Amino acid sequence: MSDTSSTSDARTPAQIEAEIKRRRETLAETLDEIGVRVHPKTIVGDAKAKLVSNVDHTLGRAYVGANRFVSDVKGRLVTEDGAPRLERIVPVALVVVGVVGLLAVGSRRRKD
Repeated sequence: MSDTSSTSDARTPAQIEAEIKRRRETLAETLDEIGVRVHPKTIVGDAKAKLVSNVDHTLGRAYVGANRFVSDVKGRLVTEDGAPRLERIVPVALVVVGVVGLLAVGSRRRKD
């Protein structure tokens, strides 16, 4: 069996003082770091950064979804060489004109 107390007794007072000084410095650094982490400005800054990251992520997903939708609609209304597909555009245009007309008639009736 080894005796650990014999190794601590072999240290000189200067070595012990140096070890104490080193541990104090380490402890001071740790306390400074904790102080920075729990400071209200740090907490608010971290919360803002997380919120901005979440918003950026959500906007990015929305942009990708909208881009995918536009590409899908374009693929249905335009051929690969860029020519319009009239057999699909005309019915869509008629539906849009009809809906706008119904909305216009409905709003005129409400005003009267």
